[in-house]
Amino acid sequence: MAFERLTGALNEALKKLTKTDKINEGHLESLLREVKLALLEADVHTDAVDTFLAGIRSRALGEKVFGSIKPSEALMKIVYDRLVDLLGSTQQAFDYAPGQFTVIMLVGLQGTGKTTSVAKLAHLLKSKGRKPYLVAADLQRPAAIDQLEILGTQIQVPVYTDRTTKQALSVVKSGLSAAKNASCDTVIIDTAGRLAIDEALMNELAEIQRAVHPQEILLTVDALAGQDALTVSAGFANVLKLSGIIVSKFDGESKGGAVLSAKTVTQVPIKLVGTGEKVTDYDLFYADRMANRLIGMGDLMSLVETAQAKLDQAALERSAQRMLDGQFTLDDLLHQFEQMAKMGSMKAMLGMLPGMSQLASQVNDAQANEAMKKNKAIILSMTAEEREDASLLRASRKARIAKGSGTDVSDVNRLISQYEKAKDQVRMMARLAKRK
Repeated sequence: MAFERLTGALNEALKKLTKTDKINEGHLESLLREVKLALLEADVHTDAVDTFLAGIRSRALGEKVFGSIKPSEALMKIVYDRLVDLLGSTQQAFDYAPGQFTVIMLVGLQGTGKTTSVAKLAHLLKSKGRKPYLVAADLQRPAAIDQLEILGTQIQVPVYTDRTTKQALSVVKSGLSAAKNASCDTVIIDTAGRLAIDEALMNELAEIQRAVHPQEILLTVDALAGQDALTVSAGFANVLKLSGIIVSKFDGESKGGAVLSAKTVTQVPIKLVGTGEKVTDYDLFYADRMANRLIGMGDLMSLVETAQAKLDQAALERSAQRMLDGQFTLDDLLHQFEQMAKMGSMKAMLGMLPGMSQLASQVNDAQANEAMKKNKAIILSMTAEEREDASLLRASRKARIAKGSGTDVSDVNRLISQYEKAKDQVRMMARLAKRK
């Protein structure tokens, strides 16, 4: 998953902050050097790195610790705030007015997942009550029209095609008329891409922009492309009036730097990320939630939203609220494990829990499932008193629990260590949340 290495590096850097009553320049510069190396290694653009570090430095130098918050926590809050700024501050909605006809244009190079992103966006807007209509205006890639027709059938959204012409603008204009005749209110145009930016591509896209004045022009960026994605983004932004970015292949083993740098380079927000190959595999992009995950705090709100259709929403929200209040026992951890077992990728779910990002980065889905079963067995072998108060777990009790769960004492110790880390981060998250 994108950002796993960067998350680990940021966590290690923050851990090394010494315990003092003030963040002084020596401590800060040491930390910033490590953070800079982590960001550059993750392919974050140098302009974005400089902006990010300058913001941390200006706020952190000499800042006093507030109340009972430790220096490391105070600095983590500053890092969190700057990450949110870097990523785009707030979640950006798609631009459509209720009851009004809306045109959205997707652009990008070949291989960035543009056509699939068209279908994912249509699926999202349809779920919000819109009536989308797709226009197959990618007349360069031989299979693009066929692919869009197949995707449209999957999500039950009509697709306009014309295989008799190579004039993209003609197809777009005819598609808009067909959408209005079909009483659809949102047209999503799949435009042509190229293997690289060239004059012919940009002229075609600029011509469509001038002719139809789309409310949105969204650029698809491949999370795996690294710095190349940033060069491409700047090239499109120089010609087109971009309104947002869709990051594809966000589930891949990318360094993540393109995502962190995208807003700095293009000055437009990330709006959607693709998390898999299916048309339902996507997430709205929330800068604050991504910042939480980057500093190891998990993503409880996304976990709740992912679970809405599958689980007892009220129970899950109560559990999330306990965590936001700083309450976290082994029973709470067990409850999270049990709920996650019902939902999709275990590895992805682990990454959303506070304190579990390191474990998630070390395992695949099969290993994550096995680890989850083992951890559940360990907790279920504890007494109710032990699950409520982990400080009771001395050597003799651990031996009994290991025997009862069919595991080793080392497995019990590993789970307790993960739990204690999660509990510390839950408490820290609760204190930081009160300062937002």
